[in-house]
Amino acid sequence: MKLFNFHLMPWPKIPADVRERYTSSWVLMPNTVYDPVEGTGLYAEYLDQLVFADEIGFDAVCVNEHHQNGYGTMPSPNIIAGVLAGRTKNAKIAILGNGIALRENPLRVAEEIAMLDVITGGRIISGFVRGIGAEYFSLNIDPSTSRARFHEAHDLIVKAWTEPGPFAWDGEHYSYKYVNVWPRPLQQPHPPIFVPSQGSSETIEWAAEHRYPYVCTYTPMPQLIRYYDEYRRLAEERFGYTAGPEQFGWTSLIYVAETEQEALEAVAPHAQYFAERCFALPPQMLMPPGYTTSGSFRRMLEARGIGGPQAAPDLNAGEVLIGTPDQVGERLVNNMERCGAGIFMGMFQVGDMPHAKVMRSMELFADKVLPHLPRDPAPKPVTSSVA
Repeated sequence: MKLFNFHLMPWPKIPADVRERYTSSWVLMPNTVYDPVEGTGLYAEYLDQLVFADEIGFDAVCVNEHHQNGYGTMPSPNIIAGVLAGRTKNAKIAILGNGIALRENPLRVAEEIAMLDVITGGRIISGFVRGIGAEYFSLNIDPSTSRARFHEAHDLIVKAWTEPGPFAWDGEHYSYKYVNVWPRPLQQPHPPIFVPSQGSSETIEWAAEHRYPYVCTYTPMPQLIRYYDEYRRLAEERFGYTAGPEQFGWTSLIYVAETEQEALEAVAPHAQYFAERCFALPPQMLMPPGYTTSGSFRRMLEARGIGGPQAAPDLNAGEVLIGTPDQVGERLVNNMERCGAGIFMGMFQVGDMPHAKVMRSMELFADKVLPHLPRDPAPKPVTSSVA
């Protein structure tokens, strides 16, 4: 099992009446809600949490990209990764991920990831995402071009990392006379590529074809198992390999306390804040016309529903990691086995949860849960082959 610490860096002061006042905490909520003075201290706390995850032995710390919202204040995850490069020593830095379909110049992603990989001595995991539907409103991009832009940007970036330059690229969405990325990434042939997703059948097939680790977030366990079984079937029947646990991740909010009641009471208001305010997003912005196929849209409706306030997670459900160290450890192992995942992505900071609560939970996890978990052996050092 590999342990990743996943962070959204949310804004903790979204108004309670955000839906009534602004319709959404994405795109439409004015940036006057954000206080940059308070934001300075907040970034410091969030970075301290990720650095502490490295210190206590997590295999990776995770950052991600979102735009113009209170849900996640990382419009440039590579900047956060650059800060973490100098403050972490052992953990991989997983950028989950860069919204490559949102970029007018995806070669910038190729350059920045290569830089980070060299600076960190090969500690970068490069996640690629399309970005959720709201991002296309924020950046004024036609959502019906999303998948084609994503595929072309991916192919261009991988070729830029792996083939000698300069070479020309003349595609449907991107055109370059000279592709000649400096520096080259340290990890060869390129940094590991992960695919976070909301569960569309097209993305599952694409990830399975490329043998990329696949992580479906915010998905109930029964649906998650169906998605991962679909990946395994495609890998076996169409692409000729067996997909092992290292190909799959499971995400969960996590809070550890001395008693179960204490843990439930500590998390409840922040989980509610996350569901009702951070994810205040009307369906037409989450899934705009053309963003996904009707079949994938139907699957997402069946999995968790779209429209109206998102329900807070059932904190008493067995798949949610809220409780004593013994409860959290047992549930973590059991749920990883249920879905066949080898990568756990734990979200310790939830919604407007204050720093002291996050750190106390992480400390208990480090002292009383982590030592008893089945862990993968440490990876071999990265070596470079120069052509």
